[in-house]
Amino acid sequence: MANSLKPAQQYWRANLKLLAICLTVWFVVSFGAGILAADFFNQWRLGGYPLGFWFAQQGSIYTFVGLIFFYAWQMNKLDQKFQQGE
Repeated sequence: MANSLKPAQQYWRANLKLLAICLTVWFVVSFGAGILAADFFNQWRLGGYPLGFWFAQQGSIYTFVGLIFFYAWQMNKLDQKFQQGE
């Protein structure tokens, strides 16, 4: 079915898939590790703070910044694959 789609539709579909992956990772780290599993992670410490607290306060931010670079890198590859100009 993917071959029957126009290149613009394939490009958009790939973009949405990448975006969904990035948002899922961010959700798991920020909500999952920082809130839902915080009590479990709090048995360890990082930099003097409980690990669950660290995930909620710092880890989700670091993950988000890393995901920005990952998304830009992957979008550049996608642009080259579908011959999209800047």
